Amino acid sequence: MTRTLLIDNIAELTTNDDEHGGRLHDAAVVIEGDEIVWVGVASAAPAADERFDAAGRAVLPGWVDSHTHMVFAGDRTAEFEARMAGESYAAGGINVTVEATRAASDAQLEANLARLVSEARRGGTTTLETKTGYGLTVEDELRAAKLAGRHVDAVTFLGAHVVPAGQDPESYLDLVIGPMLAAVAPHVSAADVFCETGAFDEVASRRVLDAAARHGLATRVHGNQLGHGPGVRLAVSHGSLSVDHLGFLDDADVEALASSWGDGSGGSRGTVATVLPACDLSTRMPLAPARRLLDAGAVLAIASNCNPGTSYTSAMGFCVATAVLQMGLTIQEAVRAATLGGATALGMDAAGWRDPRGGAQREVGVIRLGARADLQLLEAPSVTHLAYRPGMPLTAAVWSAGERVV
Repeated sequence: MTRTLLIDNIAELTTNDDEHGGRLHDAAVVIEGDEIVWVGVASAAPAADERFDAAGRAVLPGWVDSHTHMVFAGDRTAEFEARMAGESYAAGGINVTVEATRAASDAQLEANLARLVSEARRGGTTTLETKTGYGLTVEDELRAAKLAGRHVDAVTFLGAHVVPAGQDPESYLDLVIGPMLAAVAPHVSAADVFCETGAFDEVASRRVLDAAARHGLATRVHGNQLGHGPGVRLAVSHGSLSVDHLGFLDDADVEALASSWGDGSGGSRGTVATVLPACDLSTRMPLAPARRLLDAGAVLAIASNCNPGTSYTSAMGFCVATAVLQMGLTIQEAVRAATLGGATALGMDAAGWRDPRGGAQREVGVIRLGARADLQLLEAPSVTHLAYRPGMPLTAAVWSAGERVV
């Protein structure tokens, strides 16, 4: 019989559940196995087999990091130093990581991936997406997808990252949407494309998304990072789960993202606007207009974009603090975007989402009955401290699918 765990004496519980107004005070949670089975005020909590005393601290859902690139070898320290000295970022630096990744063994790639996942867990992240995209051959993209599937919750195919050095763009695109996609598709749940100057234009990007859809995959788009472009309208018109980066938006882009969700009455889902604050800082690009997107009615996610070139961090707490201090969000809006927003960007925000490796799964990014028991305890009485005390290591404990992992 599965044992139950009561976590009580919670000063502030962020649930993301509208039934509780999103937050409860003097609260408690009961976990059974990997499931949340009770949420409410501590004085009404049922008995459980075990008890954990939160000691007047805050509990919230584990971070849902919906955009990372963690299967790689090497680093790009020299590129970072040059950027800090005034050079502008261009997508071509990706080829440096491609070369190092191809040369690495499976054991080296997996050890680095496991290290990065462990770092993310210690920072409160309980759901992780990661992409392929640093192999860019059929063999290397396939091994990246298989390695990623052992360590993260969602794997995205990104063969359309850049055209490898020395290859013909049209021939490479045919490879991506043909043999490469066919090989990788059984091991991933979505496909992505870098729709940007220096990577793939609108026509090529649409071919990637169409091919992915024919394989039954969800789609995502890297868009509007380096300048104004077609990424947002392409993602919305295709019904992609998300479009990510979004440093350069015009009014039509913002309206397209907001209107993709209709009147908000729960009909067909739209395209999530995913912002990547750490990447914006590292590349010295404009911060994505998160406040403007929320005010317009868009659904917002915050992710780390952990990768060796432009955002070598998985610190979601840092991203949340940046969103509050520099992007104009309230702490509650930023926390929701980094939890439930990320889950929505991954299609994991409702019970019964399908994992190609394990069938129907529990929803993540919320604390309510039936959700996966993914929680983090802060060394603070309120989530406000994430921005009030930026950069401090506030994660005191983490439960992932009911198991205490930190």
